[in-house]
Amino acid sequence: MAVDTTSTRSLVLADRAPGRSRKTKVPRRKRPWNSERIIPYLMVAPVLLILLVFRIYPLLLGVNFSFTGDRELNGVFVGLDNYVTLLGDERFQASARNVLVVLLFVPIEVFVAGILATFIFLSVPGHRFYRSVYFLPVVLSPIIIGAIFNIVLGANGPLNGIGESIGLPTVDWLGQTFTALPSVLTVHIWATFGMAMVIFLAGLSTLDQQLLDAAKIDGANLRQSIVHVIIPGLSQTIVFVFVTTTIGMLTGLFGLLYTMTAGGPGAASYLPEFLIWKLNGEARPALASAASVFLLVIVLVIGLIQIRILRRATKEV
Repeated sequence: MAVDTTSTRSLVLADRAPGRSRKTKVPRRKRPWNSERIIPYLMVAPVLLILLVFRIYPLLLGVNFSFTGDRELNGVFVGLDNYVTLLGDERFQASARNVLVVLLFVPIEVFVAGILATFIFLSVPGHRFYRSVYFLPVVLSPIIIGAIFNIVLGANGPLNGIGESIGLPTVDWLGQTFTALPSVLTVHIWATFGMAMVIFLAGLSTLDQQLLDAAKIDGANLRQSIVHVIIPGLSQTIVFVFVTTTIGMLTGLFGLLYTMTAGGPGAASYLPEFLIWKLNGEARPALASAASVFLLVIVLVIGLIQIRILRRATKEV
């Protein structure tokens, strides 16, 4: 029996309104607000409330306070005067320059943590022992670490004693302009790389083992496996470690700076967080709030730039 396809096609076209596409959007039904839908929001609500009360609200208060005056002008709106004052402050200029020095040390910590985590993941002899030893400094207080390395890096300390025994000159690591901040940053890397290493180990545990096995079968050596298999597989982890390490270095060095150099010599080892503490101690809380806003902007800008660059770089390896 023959089917009249021409008449059938004309009926279908006749039912379709002119100008409309073949696929008509079906209106989405709104889900009712039942207990199954409300419970997730209730579970998250306490955390959001804590963030709003103890993080967002103080942050907004600090930003608002940075536009007011200090001392006799306490509470009086002064506009951008505090920010202009900071830009002309030598200590703020030194801390801004030192931020660049900090950024140079961030890749070092990430590299050290990543390489050591890779060796542990590949089960080198003694990897369980090394995992514990590498993480041990993370649990120590920065004050304790600073006190220990004050002795180690002192002019008459063990490090200079070893150097003198092999004919090297004595160096006042914490008392010279060009060595004070790098010394503190090196100690910070030793004290904190264990946490980054643990994050890398967590990322490595998610790698597809079949890819590593295939690379070995194809004759890839360790370097080729790291570059072409491990790094692309850890792209998100690398970005996360870079950003968190940068934030940690910019906001977590106060304890070491306070115990090892006190910002000196002069302002050679000042960083924004140490400057904030000094300004607040000088009874200039509004100026300290302006410095806090500067630090927040620096962290946000650097973090966003790192995320954008690293996402491209790890995908192109």
